[in-house]
Amino acid sequence: MRIGDLAHETGVSRRLLRYYEEQGLLRPVRLVNSYREYTEADIATVRHIRAMLAAGLPTAVIARVLHCVHGEDELVVPTGCPTFIEDLRRERVRIGETIAQLQSSQGMLDTILDAALRSAQGPRSRPE
Repeated sequence: MRIGDLAHETGVSRRLLRYYEEQGLLRPVRLVNSYREYTEADIATVRHIRAMLAAGLPTAVIARVLHCVHGEDELVVPTGCPTFIEDLRRERVRIGETIAQLQSSQGMLDTILDAALRSAQGPRSRPE
């Protein structure tokens, strides 16, 4: 199948499919005319890529573990790769740290916003 067919089957744009190829996530066969030729297995591969991206994994990690993933649709089932769990745990810690940093930033913004709102209200007159 051609790239347009794969895009239609997966709901992923041609541009993203080319990006996945640049990142080494997809490896279509190149025909004599330089067209990319995809297989039915590439449909599942793209769905696995999308699922792992949705889980917050960067493409560099996906490239390391994609060959370990098998399953239907978006169901990601690692088999036969001892480092897969280590990679996932490491990424989970990284995401947790990012969440903590974002929560800290949110708290600081709340503090600044509260101060700005108090300042915008101006001095209140006190009854005598």
